[in-house]
Amino acid sequence: MERKNFILHYNILLISFYAFLFLVTEGAPQSALVTQLPGFNGTFHSKHYAGYVNIDESHGKNLYYYFVESERNPSKDPVVLWLNGGPGCSSFDGFVYEHGPFNFELGKPSGSLPSLYNNPYSWTKVSSVIYLDSPVGVGLSYSGNKSDYETGDLKTASDSHSFLLKWFEIYPEFLTNPFYISGESYAGIYVPTLAYEVVKGINSGVTPAINFKGYMVGNGVSDEKIDGNALVPFQHGMGLISDELYEEVTVACHGNFYQPESKNCSDLLSKVDQVVKDLNVYDILEPCYHSKEPSVITTANSRLPMSFRKLGETERPLPVRKRMFGRAWPFKAPVREGRVPTWPEILNDLEVPCTDDRVATVWLNNADVRKAIHAEQTAVIGPWELCTDKISLSHDSGSMIPYHKNLTAQGFRAIIFSGDHDMCVPFTGSQKWTSSLGYPIVDEWRPWYVNEQVAGYLQGYDNNLIFLTVKGAGHTVPEYKPQEALAFYSRWLEGEKI
Repeated sequence: MERKNFILHYNILLISFYAFLFLVTEGAPQSALVTQLPGFNGTFHSKHYAGYVNIDESHGKNLYYYFVESERNPSKDPVVLWLNGGPGCSSFDGFVYEHGPFNFELGKPSGSLPSLYNNPYSWTKVSSVIYLDSPVGVGLSYSGNKSDYETGDLKTASDSHSFLLKWFEIYPEFLTNPFYISGESYAGIYVPTLAYEVVKGINSGVTPAINFKGYMVGNGVSDEKIDGNALVPFQHGMGLISDELYEEVTVACHGNFYQPESKNCSDLLSKVDQVVKDLNVYDILEPCYHSKEPSVITTANSRLPMSFRKLGETERPLPVRKRMFGRAWPFKAPVREGRVPTWPEILNDLEVPCTDDRVATVWLNNADVRKAIHAEQTAVIGPWELCTDKISLSHDSGSMIPYHKNLTAQGFRAIIFSGDHDMCVPFTGSQKWTSSLGYPIVDEWRPWYVNEQVAGYLQGYDNNLIFLTVKGAGHTVPEYKPQEALAFYSRWLEGEKI
């Protein structure tokens, strides 16, 4: 009898233990599971989850995420957070157009639901990816208190950190996986500021303890002066302006193209602008269509970039400068209703978007799609926009160089990659600031390869810092060069030589 009781108690304990393991390893909420997607008729290669994380219940402040588990080994593969830039651009930009699990094809007739196919170069081949709409007010993220739509770099980083802590509470089975933060364009600000918050939390014992290992930045803004002064040398090096004009403007501006200090310098910079104004700023090799109408911005044989980078409002006093394409440009802002217009208003007046967001716009504004991905409907939060002017963001974090120095000095891995034909945030700036950190070179400038072909160049520095270019790519590297992007991404995550 005692033996039977012992066996019974033992079995109960064993069942309880396995139940506990199940709860720990299977923490993903079934209510967030995405089981089907309108426009896709295939089989998911891994599990998908989506929904909201409330980071301030008193305000109803909800950040939206779409999470795709790794197709390889989700229990061990890295978890990577992806952030698009703007500020104001949805991370569905990366999901739809760059490295998400699907390739999207424009619906026929125009305006109908797009068709989705499995993407052979998705980053989810080797990692789990969280696509986050941040800051609140961007994409499908929203708040019940519209004051939350006025924010800054530092508040955005704090909010995203709060999101991560709550997300890992919801998905505890991924806490032991290596975690990385990645993004592009204005996410050159988002990524290091968020990484700093995460590390600060780890060092102060905040729970849950995130297993943070490093970060990635693609064609990202970092330091206004360095990025700004890198544009004219890029234009000259690419053969876009003449030797004579380059020499003139260099002498007149004393190499300071970011903040012209004389009328002669400003006039020559305007001359440079006129020479390059008809180019596609996101990839100088692609055509550009100078129209605000999306229906005439693309052609059937052209793949245009999606991340329309709109730098946010700054705390700098007048005179107003249009801060766009990686540097401050002299700009006389027209007075509106007795006031100087905001940056979003100024940028909305420009007729050089060179972008096409029709596929994502049609898909994400479809009621069935919203329901399938557990997002609020249009009636609640309004239409999805690739890049919104709903938010007002102040660039209050300064240069990113101290952030990068702090993070890499602590041993966190970093890769700074650039499409070498991007005139929005040219590689010349990223190359300059990575070098300015002063770390010894441990892997001298060399080509890297995909399928025995040169895919770009890299230089490796001490403290696990790599600067890398992708040959022929524009502002959104995985969109232009998906195979090459997956190659360096997977090699870097594995700690292999690129």
